[in-house]
Amino acid sequence: MLYERLLRPALFCSDPERAHHMALSLLSKTPLGDWIGTDPKGSPTTVWNLTFRNPLGLAAGFDKNAMSLPAWYALGFGFVEIGTVTRHAQPGNPRPRVFRCPAARGLVNRLGFPNDGAETIARRIHLYRERHTHKDFPIGINIGKSKITPLEEAEEDYVFSFRQLYDLGDFFVVNVSSPNTPGLRDLQSPELLTPILRALRDENRARDSKPLVVKIAPDLTDLQITEIVNVVGELGLDGIVATNTTIDHSAITLKEKGGLSGKPVTARSTEVVKTVSEASAGKFPIIGVGGVFTGLDYQAKLDAGASLVEIYTSFIYRGPRVVAKILDEALAPA
Repeated sequence: MLYERLLRPALFCSDPERAHHMALSLLSKTPLGDWIGTDPKGSPTTVWNLTFRNPLGLAAGFDKNAMSLPAWYALGFGFVEIGTVTRHAQPGNPRPRVFRCPAARGLVNRLGFPNDGAETIARRIHLYRERHTHKDFPIGINIGKSKITPLEEAEEDYVFSFRQLYDLGDFFVVNVSSPNTPGLRDLQSPELLTPILRALRDENRARDSKPLVVKIAPDLTDLQITEIVNVVGELGLDGIVATNTTIDHSAITLKEKGGLSGKPVTARSTEVVKTVSEASAGKFPIIGVGGVFTGLDYQAKLDAGASLVEIYTSFIYRGPRVVAKILDEALAPA
């Protein structure tokens, strides 16, 4: 309540991206476990032979550069997905590029993968790994195509980042679904997606074979979703993240381009989770993400077929205790 009544109104007076960086800076420097005292009640789960202390994680996009890894553990998350990380460091799209939609509990962004690049982020995660040995807190790494890399060279771009980060991630997410990098979503077509995923799979199998999954958009048709499920199955990959942000802005009045996240995408992302689960016959794990604000939202993703769930926008609207709140709500009697 303190966050929603006092801290959030103060943060919402600032530019969204500036407030985001202020929060990350605070999270990276503060021993949060000592004064927030989160104690999530979610049960441990095992997916891909990895132990998660609970199934609720932080989605990619919040901590793009792996700046605040200890904080996510202190705040009760069961896992974290870093990134999106690209081969080349890049500033992203021009500002302003993040916009709140408070009435709809949504967020529009057209960030364009701003990040420090695979090599720098690898060093940062390596330092974290040296200092922390949480066995029940997997780190996923989300990799994407650099803006300067032509689509026809995307395969090499993804493989470079995968190699740089391989020893540091517990699982990897191939992002071909952000609407904010020109042409990126074209890579979701089976013709363009298959060579990329095959190259990453072969690189993976030449090593220890870590879980490798692909993140898809909520704006795909059921046929397109099924085609991607078939590619994942044929190549022997390990799952799908459903979903990224949407380009459907019909639920909001804000006239800004970019991907919409938060409550407006709740229902559609759950539908996509269900479609993936049915099309795959439950043969591989699904990470459900999109508009998870409450215990009911969280449970709906699990009921639709997700093995793990991620949040992003609800952290902004509900505050640092959101993990405990969602897990407690999910366990509360109906």
